[in-house]
Amino acid sequence: MKVLITGINGNHARMVALRLLAQGHEIFGIDRRPWPDAPPNIHVFQTDVRKRPAADVFRQHRPEVVIHMATITHFSARADERLRINLHGTRLVFDYCHEFGVKQVVFVGRHTIYGAAPDAPLYRTEDEPPLAVSTFPELADLVAADLYAGSALWRWPELKTAVLRLVYLLGPARRGTLANLLDGKRVPMILGFDPLYHFMHDEDAVEAIIRTIDHQLSGVFNVAGPPPIPLSVLARGTGRQAIPIPEPLFRYAVGRFGLAYLPPGAALHIKHPIVVDAAAFRAATGFQHQYDAHEIMRGFRDG
Repeated sequence: MKVLITGINGNHARMVALRLLAQGHEIFGIDRRPWPDAPPNIHVFQTDVRKRPAADVFRQHRPEVVIHMATITHFSARADERLRINLHGTRLVFDYCHEFGVKQVVFVGRHTIYGAAPDAPLYRTEDEPPLAVSTFPELADLVAADLYAGSALWRWPELKTAVLRLVYLLGPARRGTLANLLDGKRVPMILGFDPLYHFMHDEDAVEAIIRTIDHQLSGVFNVAGPPPIPLSVLARGTGRQAIPIPEPLFRYAVGRFGLAYLPPGAALHIKHPIVVDAAAFRAATGFQHQYDAHEIMRGFRDG
């Protein structure tokens, strides 16, 4: 089967590509960055998904499955650049899928689009509206990309579309939003708050994406690993020191004193949990995580 992965040079996308290659699939990739040591039978096209050469990849190679992982979460990129990549790039990828006869597309999204709020339900189901636009404006482009991907379910019903909302990823690779928060030896917390954090191992996330393809899922699915744990426990388990900061001083402290930089909207995510109900995905695929919270934290600490 021909599988095209956008953003293939990302750490998790590479892991997915290698797993699918081992299963005997023909793998193609699109990324603005090169993959110099890619296996010779993984065909990488160095271009932007928004550019004409990306459309040519779809036109010439006619992939049967597309895994869209060419979105960015890091806040070092300008807001307008994030919007162009996350929303406009996603729109074009789905347009190409429709135009060139792709049979299945998997959009790999994030659970943070639900947004953190004091009155939100503890476990978010797929029916919960994404509130991050108002609670965390910096995530607006990711929310828009997620919603656009979901619209393919009714716009192009012949295209099997799966929107995966994965919890934080953590593992020896030390890549991702949560890894950035834990990057230093000190982890910022807001005094009086210790929210639950929901995360899963890198390898479990890859397995979830593979199962989505194998089961030809269609719909929106939360994807999670072990039960969530408090942020203070997560900090201690990864060998970090949790630093409680009075809320009025929080935005002045982050990015200094050995604390990770966080944009203003992240404060609510340090106060309130975003925990998802992933029962629908488990029922549809039989997925079971292989790494518990202790193993994940140890792997990150020693990675």
